[in-house]
Amino acid sequence: MGKKINPIVYRLNQTRTWDSRWYADKNFSELLKQDLLIKKYINKQLVNAFISHVVIERTAKEANITIFSARPGVIIGRGGVGVDKIRKDIFRMFVKDKKVAVNINIKEVDRPNLDAVLVAQSIKLEIEKRIPFRRAIKQAIQKVEKAGAKGIKVKISGRLNGAEIARDEMLLSGKIPLQTLRADIDYTDVTARTMFGAIGIKVWIYRGDVFSKVRK
Repeated sequence: MGKKINPIVYRLNQTRTWDSRWYADKNFSELLKQDLLIKKYINKQLVNAFISHVVIERTAKEANITIFSARPGVIIGRGGVGVDKIRKDIFRMFVKDKKVAVNINIKEVDRPNLDAVLVAQSIKLEIEKRIPFRRAIKQAIQKVEKAGAKGIKVKISGRLNGAEIARDEMLLSGKIPLQTLRADIDYTDVTARTMFGAIGIKVWIYRGDVFSKVRK
């Protein structure tokens, strides 16, 4: 049986929650598509800002978009010009109901070396600069361990170092309890584009256990 379930989806309502938080009656599909397009646009426009994730919360008259980034200054710009441009572009391109106000909030990621998306992006950039993949992965693992993670697993597949035949390799440090629901595991997968083709990168980071409070 294949082990293909996403660790984040597996833990919803346990240690994680949804990135889109709103209720819709009839236009659910439209709002869901709108959320996906907004997140795709933000990740494409703000590549250098190292975006971790985007949270969208909606009310009847507002759409609050929170961007979690390792480099918030790149997004904000001088005098907040960058944020205003993103807000205006999102409102013009994606929001169909012009009565809905769009608000942009920027939050800095406290510990970027414990964020799977940011770690995977750093490995991706190293590989695209033609740095040997083992060196890039080992450096990332060392940073994650110093940040206090209890375990990290990195799997990479493709024409590694320009080899003729594609293969996959995996490096593991510590433990990754994928079947334990209380385990706080962050996961992501990204694709590095090289002159030899696409290289897939998957990262699992085990940040410890989350115990819910006992109700009295």
